Amino acid sequence: MKKIFMILLMATMVFTFAGCASDSKSTTLNVYNWGDYIDPEVIKDFESEFDIKINYEEFATNEEMLAKIQAGGTSYDVIFPSEYMIESMIQRGLLHELDFSKLDNMKNIGSQYQNLEYDKDQKYSVPYLWGTMGIVYNKTKVSDSVDSWDILWNPKYEGQIIMLDSPRDTIGITLKKLGYSLNTKNPAELEEAKQALIEQKKLVRSYEVDTYKGQMIAGEAAMSLAWSGDAMLLMSENEDLAYAIPKEGTNLWFDCMAIPTTAAHKEEAEIFINFMMRPDIAARNSEYIKYSTPNEAALELLPEEEVNNEYLYPKGDLNKLGEVFTDLGEFTTEYDRVWTEIKSY
Repeated sequence: MKKIFMILLMATMVFTFAGCASDSKSTTLNVYNWGDYIDPEVIKDFESEFDIKINYEEFATNEEMLAKIQAGGTSYDVIFPSEYMIESMIQRGLLHELDFSKLDNMKNIGSQYQNLEYDKDQKYSVPYLWGTMGIVYNKTKVSDSVDSWDILWNPKYEGQIIMLDSPRDTIGITLKKLGYSLNTKNPAELEEAKQALIEQKKLVRSYEVDTYKGQMIAGEAAMSLAWSGDAMLLMSENEDLAYAIPKEGTNLWFDCMAIPTTAAHKEEAEIFINFMMRPDIAARNSEYIKYSTPNEAALELLPEEEVNNEYLYPKGDLNKLGEVFTDLGEFTTEYDRVWTEIKSY
C-alpha cells in the first residue's frame, strides 16, 4: 500500500508540474514588419529579457499589410505602417489607442517627429524610422548630373533604370517631376503622371521592391528609385554608388509602430514598443538598417559619420525637403487603377 501510495503521489506531482509548466509558457507576440527592417539580434534580446516569444512576419507594401489585417486569420499584435496608412487605419477604426503611461521611452522621440498630420494627437502610433526617397546611381555608368527626377526619363539609360513596384512612391515622384503634389486628387494631374510613366516604361529595366538592391550592388543597372536607408546600405557595399535627392522635392516618409484593434496581446505589445524606443535598441536598429531614427537619445550612441550624413539627417526645415504622404481616402482607387494601367500597358 505504501508503495502504491508513493506511485500515486509521484504521478500526481508529474501532472501538477506539467500543469505548472503549461501555465508558465510565455506569451507569443505576433509582429508584422517590413522585410529586413529590424536587427535580428534585437528580437532575440527581447525574447530573453521579457520571456515573450516573437512570431515575426514580413510584408512588402502597406497595402499588403492592410489586406492581411482586414482578412483576419492571424491576430497581429504589433505592426509597422507608414504615415498615410496610419491615417487610413485610424479612420477605419483598425488601431488601438496606445497607453502612453506604459511607454515612458516616448520621451526619447524628438518633438519634430510627434503630432504630425497623420496622427495629430499622437494617440495611435509612435515613430520608428524615417527618411527620404531619392535616386541611387552608379557613378561609372551615369555621366549626367543627378539633380532632377527627369534623369529617370533620359533615353540614354534605356534598360538601365529600375523603378519601385509601389504605386504611391513611383506615381508620387512622377507628380513631383511634373510640379504637382504627390498627394494630388486632381484627375487631370494624375492622368498626366500616368502618361509620363507609360512613356518611360520602354526605358525601365524592371519594377522592384527589394531585389533591386542586389542589381545595384552588382553594377547591373545605372540607377534606381531608392529609399534613403537602402541607398546608404548599397553605398556601403559598392563604392561606385551615390545617392541624390532631386531638386523638385521628395517624399518625406515615416514608418511607425502601432497596435491593431484585433491584437490579442495589447499589454505585451506595448512592452515591445517601449523596448524598441529604448536608446540602445533604437540605435542598434538604425545602424543595422541604415535608416534615420527619430530617437534623439539614440543619436548619441550612433557613429558620428552617420549622424553627420546629410542624406540621413538633413539640416534645416524638413518640410522644405519634401511632402509627407497623406491618406487619399476613396481616391486611392484611382491611383490603383492608374498603376494597373501602367503595369499592363
